[in-house]
Amino acid sequence: MLLCTLLSGKMFGVLYINWGLLPAYIGILYGSSRTRTGLAALMLGSMYLSSLRDVPGHILLNSGLLLCPLLFGMSGKFRLGTITEKILVLWAALVPSLVLMAYTSAESGWNYRDTDMRHMLLISITMVVYLTVGALYIYLLETAWDKLEVDGRIASLSEKFRQETDNLRQITDMVPLSIIALDDNLRIIRLNETLMDKILTRSPGVSKGDIVNRTAFDLIHMLKLTMTPEIDQMLSIIQRKQRAAETILCYGRVIHFMATPLASKDKNKPGVMVIVMQDMTEEEKIRSELSHVERLSLVGQMAAGITHEIRNPMAVVRGFLQLMNEKCPPGLESYFQIVMEELDRANGIINDFLSLARSGMSTKEDVNLHVLLEELAPLLWADANLRGQSVELNLCESLPALRVNSKEIKQVILNLGRNAMEAMQPKGVLTLETRQVLGRAELLVKDTGSGMTETELAKLFTPFFTTKEQGTGLGLPLCLSIIERHGGTITVNSIHGAGTVFTVSLPCESE
Repeated sequence: MLLCTLLSGKMFGVLYINWGLLPAYIGILYGSSRTRTGLAALMLGSMYLSSLRDVPGHILLNSGLLLCPLLFGMSGKFRLGTITEKILVLWAALVPSLVLMAYTSAESGWNYRDTDMRHMLLISITMVVYLTVGALYIYLLETAWDKLEVDGRIASLSEKFRQETDNLRQITDMVPLSIIALDDNLRIIRLNETLMDKILTRSPGVSKGDIVNRTAFDLIHMLKLTMTPEIDQMLSIIQRKQRAAETILCYGRVIHFMATPLASKDKNKPGVMVIVMQDMTEEEKIRSELSHVERLSLVGQMAAGITHEIRNPMAVVRGFLQLMNEKCPPGLESYFQIVMEELDRANGIINDFLSLARSGMSTKEDVNLHVLLEELAPLLWADANLRGQSVELNLCESLPALRVNSKEIKQVILNLGRNAMEAMQPKGVLTLETRQVLGRAELLVKDTGSGMTETELAKLFTPFFTTKEQGTGLGLPLCLSIIERHGGTITVNSIHGAGTVFTVSLPCESE
C-alpha cells in the first residue's frame, strides 16, 4: 500500500490517481477489525505525504476514508461471497473513489474539455486498468487462499492418517496373534511384533529388514523349517489367494490359521493377502483338562450319591445284627462284635468320602485357634498316653480370630495329630505350634517319626493312597479339602528318618 501510494500522482498534470486505494481497500475487506483500523490510519498518513505536492486541499477525499465505513460494514458478507461477488463489492468502493478523485482534480482547475483526446483516452484506459487490477488482485488472493486451505486440509488429513496408521500398528503389535501381510507376488510387506518375537526364538539375530520383501518360501527357508503336509497346505492356500480358516497341527503345536485377501478399489493394483495365525496349544490343553474335570466331577457326584445310598441298608444290617446278637446262643458275641466294628469302619470311610466330595461351604463363625487347640488337648493327650508318647503346645502370645467352621477345623487338627502319633514310636513327641506370618495364622504339627520319602510326599494328598495297613487314604485329602474351602493351604516338610512337619495356613478375619 505504501509503495502504491508513492507511485500515485497526477496523470499528464491534470487527473490525480491514488493507486494506494487498491491494496488498502482489499486489506480492509479481508482483515480483522484491528487491521482495518490500522489501514485506515495508514491511508490518511500516506495520503497526507503524497498530496502535499499535488492536491493538498483534498486529502480526505483522495484518501478514500469516506468509503471506509461502507467497507467496514460489508467485510462480514464479503468473506462469505464468491469471487465474482467479492470483485463487485471492491468495485462498488473503487468507482466512487475514482469519481471523487476526478472531482478533486476538477476543483483544482482541471477541465476535461481542454484535455487532449489522446490523454483522455489514456486516462480512460487507466481507470479501466485500475478496476481490472483490483479484480485480478481478488482473483489471485482467492486462488492462493483456496490452495492454502487445500494444502492445510491435506496436511491435516495426512497427519490424521499417520496417527491412525500408528495406532493400528500398535494394536497389531499388541494383540497375541501372529499377523503377516503379503503383496501380489507373495512378498512380505508387513509383520507384527508377536510374529517377530516367535521368529527370534527360532532364529536369533534376524531383523525385520531381513524379512520384509522376502517371499513366504524364503521365510520358511530362513527359519530352517522342514516342509510338512501342513505347511504345504498353508502355502497352497496363500498361492491360490483364497479365504480360509483352518486349525492344523504343526510341529506339535495347534495353530489356528486364517487367510484373507484384501480387495483393492483400483483393479489395476495388486491386492494384499493378510495371514493371521494363533497358537491354540495351551487353550486346547485347558479345554481338554476342563472336559476331563467335568467328567471326573460327574463321576464324583455319582459316587457320592451311590455312597450316600449305601449307608441306609448298612444301618438296617447293623440294627438286625444287634437284634440277632441279643438272641444268639452264648459264645457268638465276639463274631457279632467283629462284624459291627467292620460296619462302623465302612461307615467311617463313607463319611470321609462324602466330606471329601462336598464342595459347598458350611457355616462359619469367628473362632480363635488357641481355643480349639485347648478343647482338643485332652483327647490328644489321652491318645498319646496310650501310645507312650507326649504332646507339647507352643502357642504364640496372641492370634487374631479366624472365620472358620469349628467342627471342620477340629477334624483337621485331630487327623493330623493322630497321623503324627501313628508315624512315631513310643516316647515320640508331638508338637503343636502356632504363629502369625504376614496376616495369616499358621498351625505347625511336628512329629519325631521316621519321615517320608520323595515318592510318598508326591502322592501324599492323593485319595486312597496310604502307607498304613488299616488306612483308607482319605484322611489327608479330606484335610486338604477342608483347608482349601477355608481359603488356606497345607504344606509338608519331611526328612526321611528325622520327622515331618505339616504347616496349615489360614487367612485371618481381617483379610
